[in-house]
Amino acid sequence: MEYTRRCGKYRVEREVLDEERLEELTQRKPHSDSCPPLSERLKGSLRCTIPKLKHTLLSSFPVLYWLPKYSVWDYGMPDLISGISVGIMHLPQGMAYALLASLPPVFGLYTSLYPAFIYIFFGTSRHISIGTFTVLSIMVGSVTERLAPDVHFPNTNGTNLTAEVDITARDSYRVQVATATTVLSGLIQVVLGLVKFGFVGTYLSEPLVRAYTTAAAAHAVVAQLKYIFGVSPTRVSGPLSLVYTLKDVCSLLPHTHLPTLVVSAVSMVFLIAAKQLNSFLSPKLPVPVPVELITIVAGTLISSFTSLNGNYSVSVVGEIPSGLRSPSVPDVSLFGEVIGDAFALAVVGYAISISLGKTFALKHGYKVDSNQELVVLGLSNTVGGFFHCYAVCPSMSRSLIQETTGGKTQMAGVASAVVVLVTILKLGPLFQELPKAILAAIVFVNLKGMFKQYNDITTLWRSSKIDLVVWLVTWVSTMLFNLDLGLAASITFALLTVIFRTQMPTYSVLGNVPGTELYVDMETHKEAREIPGVTVFRSSATIYFANAELFLEALKEKSGLDISKMIIYKRRQEAKQKRRERRAERRAKRRAKRELRRAQKAAKHLSAAPVFSVEEEAGHWRDTHMDNNVTNVEEQDWTKRENGTVFVIPTTPRTPDGQCRWEYLKGGGDPDCTSLGWMSELQDGDTTTLGSSSDDTLSRDLERVSLGSLGKWTWDIHSIIIDLSTANFVDTVAIKTIKNIFQDFSEIDVDIYLACCQASVVEQLELGDFFSDMITKRHLFASVHDAVLYCLNNRGSTSFPKYEPALVSLSYVFAITTVYTDQLDRK
Repeated sequence: MEYTRRCGKYRVEREVLDEERLEELTQRKPHSDSCPPLSERLKGSLRCTIPKLKHTLLSSFPVLYWLPKYSVWDYGMPDLISGISVGIMHLPQGMAYALLASLPPVFGLYTSLYPAFIYIFFGTSRHISIGTFTVLSIMVGSVTERLAPDVHFPNTNGTNLTAEVDITARDSYRVQVATATTVLSGLIQVVLGLVKFGFVGTYLSEPLVRAYTTAAAAHAVVAQLKYIFGVSPTRVSGPLSLVYTLKDVCSLLPHTHLPTLVVSAVSMVFLIAAKQLNSFLSPKLPVPVPVELITIVAGTLISSFTSLNGNYSVSVVGEIPSGLRSPSVPDVSLFGEVIGDAFALAVVGYAISISLGKTFALKHGYKVDSNQELVVLGLSNTVGGFFHCYAVCPSMSRSLIQETTGGKTQMAGVASAVVVLVTILKLGPLFQELPKAILAAIVFVNLKGMFKQYNDITTLWRSSKIDLVVWLVTWVSTMLFNLDLGLAASITFALLTVIFRTQMPTYSVLGNVPGTELYVDMETHKEAREIPGVTVFRSSATIYFANAELFLEALKEKSGLDISKMIIYKRRQEAKQKRRERRAERRAKRRAKRELRRAQKAAKHLSAAPVFSVEEEAGHWRDTHMDNNVTNVEEQDWTKRENGTVFVIPTTPRTPDGQCRWEYLKGGGDPDCTSLGWMSELQDGDTTTLGSSSDDTLSRDLERVSLGSLGKWTWDIHSIIIDLSTANFVDTVAIKTIKNIFQDFSEIDVDIYLACCQASVVEQLELGDFFSDMITKRHLFASVHDAVLYCLNNRGSTSFPKYEPALVSLSYVFAITTVYTDQLDRK
């Protein structure tokens, strides 16, 4: 069907497409064809073919994809240089971050070794360096200190049982706690990866992750203060532990160990100066200078020659066993106590890993599999836990070094792991005299980048207030609570902001851009033009159970129609009409009886003698006009009671038979909201026909009463189009709400149409029994423009006259005057 329709300044010559016509043209498949049964899908997933087996092997073992293509000539030397550089960074960071986990430094070296080997075979990123990380080390430390505090391990061989601690027994048990937590965290990650739950990381937005790492950096700083100042604060765990620890450290500042403080200060000054110089010379240097390694070597040599531990009581690393430990099974009985911490470690570690992996993949043009990254991170934690490692994830600093020094593939991780292995086997005992204050200083300086994230506050203030609130809530909750509770509170609040934004979307009425088929918000676009008689309504969010009621209220507000009030009024008018019909029927019966008596009396006169009597004719005239006089009296009484809501005006002179034409004036109590029409109405809707008493005229006049007299006079809408382009799903509550909209608006003679429904939404409407004989797919249109053209073609000729307030006031005075004069004439 081709037709032409003019709308404003543009001309359209095409067929208007509703959903039924669109399905005919596109031949859309039935839902049963597009979605096969569950048995067929299971059979297809279990069917094994050669291409499917190959794809599964390559996705599960990515090393089989890139290793056969590895070119030693092109990638060998860059990977070797990059791996040695990263391996050198592993040494100081591994030992320093082990202190954050409240473990002996050698376990940080173990953590830098085994997971790196595992990632080579299963990882999909070519540039991230997996191993120890500040945030995860702090999280593991909170668990170990909570389950293995110093007070649980008194030294029975000492003289002062309350002050001495059995360090060997304490560290041994803390290692068991750390490995059990790590293994459980890895198992959680593997399971989530196998069930394709990699998208869980998307719930951790960038503001949330940055605020969380910033607060974790504050926890790391407070945890290192005891090594910086050489004090021994009371260990506190649980909510507000950071506040209590900081308070205790401040109270112990008068007892600061000055030699330890001097070592810390000198180390930090040297590290900051060397890093600044390194950054300044980086464009001219092929490989960054290993500042941390130089600091550790120099500090170890100075401590050994000056005997800082023996002469000045400076705390040192202590015994570092050479060689590797045999694997052991973690204590499964601890799983119940650390399951919450393990889940937090799994989520945070994966979020950091996938964010770094995707950053480098986007920069270098390759793809990172989110589910496979979750699996390989879980395998690294699970296998590493058996070899005395604690939770791992990639480090930003090491990953940047691996990328900037020319690393091309995962073979760089092999080189870095070899460096760590050589150190553990041969060089470990050389670092026994290393002061712990130097390791704490390395942690302090490396956290400088995280503290720069406080600049996010000003950036988010300008860009997004909601993201700023998420950042602040995450930071505050992580600072005040443990890292696991802080993460849970942060994710919960972030999800609440999403729910809040879907519950409070932006509702708008769309107008047409002249000369186009575009429809935009009329409040934000000056050139948008309203379609006469048509309201195009759109919500910025999908409709579901949480905002369905708000959607309905917004539709009423934007359209200017109070549906519930109008329906109540209509039903009341229908009841009043029935009462009027019964009264009219009774009046008709009385009138028929009077006519019958007159006819009988006239028959007697005619049968006796046909004599003309003026007195009888005058009496007859009085009887026939008595009803009209009663009507005028009722009208006057109603006018007084209703404050002029309805008035009648004679517009034609009275004919000899007493008939005339009357106008009605309606307007509520507001003179600015009025309309003229043809009928007369009395108190409480009682209608008396002025000049005509037929029931047809009464019904016809009643239909002309506009329900808009109850409220704002905008009753010029005949069609409402709901734009569902933003809806990606609808639930049963939304379907019921839309059906109610169709039913309610149809009662006041307003047509409802849907536009821009996605195919999935149409299927959900079908499954929800939305369509019926009253609501068909002809109420769905492919675009808003198609729906507008259809409305204008069907009901575009409807017009609703409006009048100025001044004319209404004059009509009011004229109506009262005319009614009063007419009554005097009748008397």
